[in-house]
Amino acid sequence: MPEPNKATRKASATKPKVMKPRKAAQPKVAKPKSAKPKAEAPDAAREFAIETARLLHDDKCTDVALLDVRGLSQVTNYIVIGSGTSDRQMRSALMHAELLGKQRGFSAWRSDADSGGVWLLLDLVEVVVHLFEPNTRAHYDLEMLWGDAPRVSWERPDQTSRDRARLKSS
Repeated sequence: MPEPNKATRKASATKPKVMKPRKAAQPKVAKPKSAKPKAEAPDAAREFAIETARLLHDDKCTDVALLDVRGLSQVTNYIVIGSGTSDRQMRSALMHAELLGKQRGFSAWRSDADSGGVWLLLDLVEVVVHLFEPNTRAHYDLEMLWGDAPRVSWERPDQTSRDRARLKSS
């Protein structure tokens, strides 16, 4: 029997390479953004809600109310309710609230309006803003629906009351 040469010995000594099937390339999927904005502290949402109420007042919305619904609602922490005089004014005020939210790190999750423009909604997750035409606001009466929620004072300390006849009780 002939003696194997060095080349034959090396070939028989090494294991043959086995080709493993390649894994299909996985498409890179971006992680979904969290629906909740990243606020530094719970007080950040409160401060933002107060600033939103002040902004609506500055945009000539009337009867602005800020309700603290933490512990009462699983959906949001604060509800800001205001009345407007026209569709154009309410849309403008809602747009300003949305811009303030972007600046403060509270991105709008959803914004909606009914077909007649008498009820506008801006959902900023931790703060929800409702703007109504006065008759529609009286019909839905969200303040009564959230009657257990404490009201949060949002007026500026240096702001003087324009209720000279003292028709509204504070």
